[in-house]
Amino acid sequence: MCHSAAQDPESFWAAHAKSMHWFQPWTKTLEWNLPFAKWFVGGKTNISYNCLERIIDQGHGEKCAVIWEGEPGDSERITYKQLLARVNRCTNALRSLGVRQGDAVVIYMPMVPEAIVSMLACARIGAVHSVIFGGFSAEAIRDRVNDASATVIITADGGFRRGKVVPLKANIDAALAAGCPSVTKVLVVQRSKERVEMVAGRDLWWHDLVPGHSDKAEVAELDSEAPLYILYTSGSTGKPKGIVHTTGGYMVQTALSVRTVFDLRPNDVYWCTADVGWVTGHSYIVYGPLCNAATVLVYEGSPDYPEKDRFWSLIEKYKVTIFYTAPTAIRTFMKWGEEPVERHDLSSLRLLGTVGEPINPEAWIWYRSTIGKDRCPIVDTWWQTETGSIMIAPIPGVVATKPGSATKPLPGIDVAIVDADGHECPPDVGGFLVIRKPWPSMLRNIHNDPERFKSQYWSEFPGWYFTGDGARRDKDGYFWIMGRVDDVINVAGHRLGTAEIESSLVSHPTVAEAAVVGAPDEVRGEAIYAFVTLKTGIETHSNTESELKEHVVKCIGALARPEKIIITPSLPKTRSGKIMRRLLRNIAAGKAIHGDVTTLEDMNVLDKLREQVPEE
Repeated sequence: MCHSAAQDPESFWAAHAKSMHWFQPWTKTLEWNLPFAKWFVGGKTNISYNCLERIIDQGHGEKCAVIWEGEPGDSERITYKQLLARVNRCTNALRSLGVRQGDAVVIYMPMVPEAIVSMLACARIGAVHSVIFGGFSAEAIRDRVNDASATVIITADGGFRRGKVVPLKANIDAALAAGCPSVTKVLVVQRSKERVEMVAGRDLWWHDLVPGHSDKAEVAELDSEAPLYILYTSGSTGKPKGIVHTTGGYMVQTALSVRTVFDLRPNDVYWCTADVGWVTGHSYIVYGPLCNAATVLVYEGSPDYPEKDRFWSLIEKYKVTIFYTAPTAIRTFMKWGEEPVERHDLSSLRLLGTVGEPINPEAWIWYRSTIGKDRCPIVDTWWQTETGSIMIAPIPGVVATKPGSATKPLPGIDVAIVDADGHECPPDVGGFLVIRKPWPSMLRNIHNDPERFKSQYWSEFPGWYFTGDGARRDKDGYFWIMGRVDDVINVAGHRLGTAEIESSLVSHPTVAEAAVVGAPDEVRGEAIYAFVTLKTGIETHSNTESELKEHVVKCIGALARPEKIIITPSLPKTRSGKIMRRLLRNIAAGKAIHGDVTTLEDMNVLDKLREQVPEE
């Protein structure tokens, strides 16, 4: 595959595109007018049809498509035929509300089956869906709804998280009250059964509208380049950045990546722990797996509710074979210790995956030994919201793995590490990660902002896509992602990757988790601040900070010695488990917190950190 892709990339992608269903074949595989790409030009398809009718026509209609479990313990199994019927009813319901091809629909939902149904129904119509993560505030919702000019919002009365109800409908009401003139209808799933306000003429209950519609619905035959979804990147202080993905190329590459990276087999039970509000949920809960007739586990709630063994109980209960989660989650599991894991039989697992950020070797080894019992290969995947699909990852059973490395690019992907002048870096020299050739699932634009698209991704290294990540490649050709370039600290002219320093800290036997940021320093440019969480039961003492500093020096060198180590019971994280490093940078610099903090899991964490590092 790698050889054929390198020899003739367009023919390689065209060959794999032929495994999908097309209402009309394409006339040209790639049209590349830098930086704007069109894939499978002239072809007509529908990704919802490829996830449903195509799979049913292959004889999998009675196969389970989605296993769902709610946080309170309620559960459901949905076959591909049943999922098609639900999607068709939702499709007809949306059409009855005036939704047409090209319209934008916002989805703000808990992790319930209706979220997947809504996405597939929008895709069936050719309406552009924009899923907003359920942790976003009313203000963030308003900005995204207005940027997309959404006409319909699909939400729920609430969702469950750690035994409490997240007030989703109330957040939507507050967003609309702040001004969303394009919205005409709000469709509400009854999940929590909490009392909510329903505005006459605007708000409709899902159970009143959707079930009454026919389970047969017309499928739009969409141009390959028809927009599929807009996904807004989080955490920015300015205008939301809407990443636009289209239909055909995204469908082809996500489907192929699932087969290649996860070694998908007919009897697998596949669990990606992401939320559909993030790109991982789009590509590796919904579109990629369903295009491959997978059985997908979907869980609504928190990994520590009602106890810290919830994930392992789900793996045992549903005989999960493929488990795809984030390094942050793995480090949290490490902090909780092995006892919650030991309660359960995880022998069904055969493949483990990681996604979202570089994984430190210590966590990789713990994941392999404690969860995989030293028999499950680990696929450490590098990709982005913008790339749409996995770009660098080991192919299990083919590519030997190294703890902490995403290994090598997948077939058809041309990535390189270059210096500031665009020259390729020699082995083990850090540089900038770029993608040199277009790929089918690539972002097509930033919604309503092509100039920002050009300047942000294509101006740094003209002709190449700049990922914004620093990386190095070793003598074996393996890629080691150092993290975002703005997560690379420049100490006295030396570039140090925060991921590498974090990895050294976590390798200390007392440390559960670490986050490293740069703080302004008059002499060295930047100083290293490390925020460290110790393992359960470990007490701090007068030498803890100096011991950890010397451990980093031992692992990396004196240049990497942290200026300050702040021991904290927990780190500021989003509900999806990502550490909010920009907040730590503010704290380290002694600045006031600014920007959107509504996705924080626990606001108390910030208050405790402010006490330890007072503002200037």
